[in-house]
Amino acid sequence: MLGLQKWFVPALSRLDARFPLKMLSKRRRGHGQQPPPADGSVSLLQMPSPLRLAHAFPKLREAPHPHSRVQRGTKPGGRRACSIKADGDRSGRDLHLVRASSLTDYSQSTGAVSQPKEELSRVTATMAKVYKKTSGNGSICLYLGKRDFVDHVDSVDVIDGVLKVDPSELDGRKVWVQLLCAFRYGRDDLDVIGLSFRKDIWIQHIQIYPPTAGNKPANTPMQDALMRKAGDEGHPFTFNIPTNLPCSVTLQPAPDDTGKPCGVDFELKAYIANEADNPDETIAKKDTCRLVIRKIQFAPDKLEAGPKANIFKQFILSDKALQLETSIEKEVYYHGDPIPVKVKINNETNKVVKKIRISIDQTTDVVLYSADKYTKVVLFEEFGDQVNGNSTFEKEYKVTPLLASNKEKRGLALDGKLKDEDTNLASSTILRPGMDKEVQGILVSYKIKVSLMVSSGGLLGSLAASDVTAEIPLVLMSPKPAEVQHRPWNS
Repeated sequence: MLGLQKWFVPALSRLDARFPLKMLSKRRRGHGQQPPPADGSVSLLQMPSPLRLAHAFPKLREAPHPHSRVQRGTKPGGRRACSIKADGDRSGRDLHLVRASSLTDYSQSTGAVSQPKEELSRVTATMAKVYKKTSGNGSICLYLGKRDFVDHVDSVDVIDGVLKVDPSELDGRKVWVQLLCAFRYGRDDLDVIGLSFRKDIWIQHIQIYPPTAGNKPANTPMQDALMRKAGDEGHPFTFNIPTNLPCSVTLQPAPDDTGKPCGVDFELKAYIANEADNPDETIAKKDTCRLVIRKIQFAPDKLEAGPKANIFKQFILSDKALQLETSIEKEVYYHGDPIPVKVKINNETNKVVKKIRISIDQTTDVVLYSADKYTKVVLFEEFGDQVNGNSTFEKEYKVTPLLASNKEKRGLALDGKLKDEDTNLASSTILRPGMDKEVQGILVSYKIKVSLMVSSGGLLGSLAASDVTAEIPLVLMSPKPAEVQHRPWNS
């Protein structure tokens, strides 16, 4: 067998470089095997050694080696198998070549070739990645199928997870799961003499072990899938987030800042304790496990027409005015997409418009602990188009506000950031009618400003310059993914 492997390994490397799988698949058609789909191919060296051996040399089943024999049979579960035994080998060890029913089954299981035509279910798609966090002592382990939960304005996605509990290390204590929405307005290392720069907006506890009596909600498909991973020690739990809670927002820290950033965040925490919330009880860090989640909003399905602003400016010693009109096509724009801004100027004066400036301001309103409102410019562009007196002008400018251009601005509002994941500028806050703004913690809004630099011309032209500015609101959000259920926009 060793000599057989030494002979095939160099041959496979040369064959893989010269003959792709599409060419080799033609040789398999006479052996009852289906060729791979035409829209995808798999390198032989990407397959396990036994499978690529059988695929590269289909006639090996007839005469693989002068001193070996081929055995065919059926493995449990109906899978066909082919094995080689060298003559004189009494050990009974087989070299299994094909363990799947066909190459197509192998390709679909690895994702190397296009998937079947039928669409995967939502749960299967979201279960592509499972989020897992284990406590330091290994007694409890959190399982979540996703970390982003969508706020549909009239309802919020249910948090459905599973907690795995090992009762052997509890020593008579109980196991709890807690969901906390908090607003941080200071770093953790600044907490002194019991003063915490954090305000809890909403908190809820659920006792997981020992299980409590009472009616429990039926498991969701997500929980059924997580239970298969957690095993018999898994316990499902469910949280319903109120619709009046804020979305996750992070304030961009300075480059030298450490610890958790300021902002609104949601934290799922499992811990071992005698009581759910006893300030006198100390919970060891090894008895806890935490996962930060995000509450996010997506753009509505139906978009309304964009806003428009019309400004008339009259100057001293002039009986006519300068008219500035600016507008955008849509009500909502997506992060990273260009925003076309239409500018129309009707200059009936003798003034000269020297430059046109377009800026986008982000306004962050901290309403939880004080009436603190501050504005940061996330985009500023200047254009050299000139409009003479007694003339008209019309043009469309495309601008794109990006976080990449504002990395150094401390305190800029961003969408809630998870560890090792990128984010973007904070999405605009959408409120239902009658919602309490104080509970929101941080409100984010945007506006576009179009400014005209106007001078009177002559010797004092630059000294007599003035600005004509028009402002329009902008809603900046993320597009709704295909797997998110479409819901009406209730504003």
